[in-house]
Amino acid sequence: MTDALSLVERKQEAARGRIERAAAELFDERGFDGVSVSDIAERAEVGRTTFFRHFTDKQEVVFARERAILDSLTVDALGPVPSGRRSASDAVRALQPVVLEICARVSEDAEEYRRHERLVRDNVVLQGRSAAKAQVVAGRLRSLLVDAGWDDEVASFAGQIAVACYATAQAASPAPEAVVAATRAAFEQALALGTEAR
Repeated sequence: MTDALSLVERKQEAARGRIERAAAELFDERGFDGVSVSDIAERAEVGRTTFFRHFTDKQEVVFARERAILDSLTVDALGPVPSGRRSASDAVRALQPVVLEICARVSEDAEEYRRHERLVRDNVVLQGRSAAKAQVVAGRLRSLLVDAGWDDEVASFAGQIAVACYATAQAASPAPEAVVAATRAAFEQALALGTEAR
């Protein structure tokens, strides 16, 4: 029974991968608006039912990789968690390695990263979806901190700051090779804000 289940899971994972590759190819060829769910399913050699088993719509396919990375995050990914009083700066510092890991994984395939960023940049619907996804990321980061014992208000604030650091890096340095370094620099600037008035 376990072998049969793992075979089903492997087939589902293979179908999901075909859908993601087919969508990427079609978006490159025709642009986002020129592609339908039926087009993607046909190119992936799956039925529409199979498509909708994995994705709610074609927009979700665009962000599938980010979703998988986000789903894999655990509390263990956090940086050092101080005992006693935990400031907002401590929370942002704890999230820094998590966000840098996300950046590294998202940008490891430079061509795929460029293709994704171009697709989102050129489509207002995807820009809106991207903004909504950023809030999902902030919420996931907040949850990691809360699970590690942080106060919810501080965790929410830190999640928003962490997402803002990544967005700042993307705006400052769109090259995939520079995303991690630019994000690290944005974190350093954010963490320095509290010390500048001293």
